[in-house]
Amino acid sequence: MSPAATNVRRPGELTFERGGLSFRATLDGPPDGPLVILLHGFPGSRRTWHGVTRRLTDAGVSTATLEQRGYGAAARPAQVADYRLPELAADVVALADHLGGGSCHLVGHDWGGIVAWYLAAMSPSRWSSLTVLSTPHPRAYAAAAVGSDQAMRSAYAVAFQLPVIPETLLTIAGGRLLQASLRSSGLNGVTARQYADNLSTPAAMRAALNWYRASFRHPSDLRRVGDVAVPTTYVWSTRDTALGRAAAERTAGHVSATYRFVVLDGVTHWIPETRPARTAELIIAAMGADRSSARR
Repeated sequence: MSPAATNVRRPGELTFERGGLSFRATLDGPPDGPLVILLHGFPGSRRTWHGVTRRLTDAGVSTATLEQRGYGAAARPAQVADYRLPELAADVVALADHLGGGSCHLVGHDWGGIVAWYLAAMSPSRWSSLTVLSTPHPRAYAAAAVGSDQAMRSAYAVAFQLPVIPETLLTIAGGRLLQASLRSSGLNGVTARQYADNLSTPAAMRAALNWYRASFRHPSDLRRVGDVAVPTTYVWSTRDTALGRAAAERTAGHVSATYRFVVLDGVTHWIPETRPARTAELIIAAMGADRSSARR
């Protein structure tokens, strides 16, 4: 690694610019360690990865946790089209370039997982390994939506397409409805309250919901995600109320590289928050599998 890349990866908060927006990321771990970029989902934050990054850095891994588009006031464009999948992915590439531009490991949960699938399919040479938590490959999800209970599980995403009403309901009374929904799906109360606080204004919530709205208005973005030629670990949990087994099991058919499917029995959708040690263990194993594959 070059001295310049090592210097920019020193622990702390990093700010970088793209397309007139200002993004933030948290850097942890040894600057010369292998780099992992972690992407949170809805309605998460960089806090999603707090317990995971602590364990990764203890193992000598350098981590970059991105505050995704719309989740920070300085990176919150107004138009729904600004939240299309290619834009979300380009933010991650800009972060990787800022950190030295070499190949690194990619991890995503929930919507962060969708961005990670897109990146791995579109630019496989940039990523040494891929670890996705909860979210199946987009084409596996689309197939499951036709012949399983997946469409019913995803009904909330249809409701998010309504204008104004969702962001109003999810932010009134300190985000009480959002907090209750998160707790009922398995997230602890403290984290649920922090997530609600982060999206406590209608403008902030609207930006987060615009990820869903953009995907509905531009379905071709998801259809473009082809098979992945990056060594991949996909982790699904049996108590995930939003994402069912049918799509999870179909995901293997969309990875042409080394593939590992891990099922966490009795675990909810909130894998990184509730199982940080296991999550870190799986990421490290994926990184090791990539190195073993390279030696072969």
